[in-house]
Amino acid sequence: MTKPILAGALALATSLALVGAGLAQSAGGLSSLRGASVDEQVPVEQIFQQETQRFNREYRQQPPLIPHSIDQYQIDVRANQCLGCHDWTNAGDRGAPTLSMTHYLDRDGTEMDHVAGTRWFCNQCHVPQANAPELVENTFESSTGR
Repeated sequence: MTKPILAGALALATSLALVGAGLAQSAGGLSSLRGASVDEQVPVEQIFQQETQRFNREYRQQPPLIPHSIDQYQIDVRANQCLGCHDWTNAGDRGAPTLSMTHYLDRDGTEMDHVAGTRWFCNQCHVPQANAPELVENTFESSTGR
């Protein structure tokens, strides 16, 4: 007898939650952060431009910033298009900076001829450089002695 009561209470709670969500939406209580309706497309103007001139690094061991667009680059478990130019086998021919030797070390420090799996996803550390406005107040100061 306890199971039917529990199942009924669960069904009632689910129904009330769905009705409440429906009422909240129909009451116009939901809106995006830009003030538009949730289902409305909001055009967003481009607030930054990709910079091609290399930025200085702001602290010791900062990963270099990417001075070109990577919008269409495939970087997944099967492929990494960054290596087409930056792998040590191609960098000289392409005029691109080669990867640091640390990218060819496995977890145990063994040197390999291919990029280590721990360094495969470049955009974990490297990001496209842009002269973009701050989204929040920033008090960062560059380290001295670059």
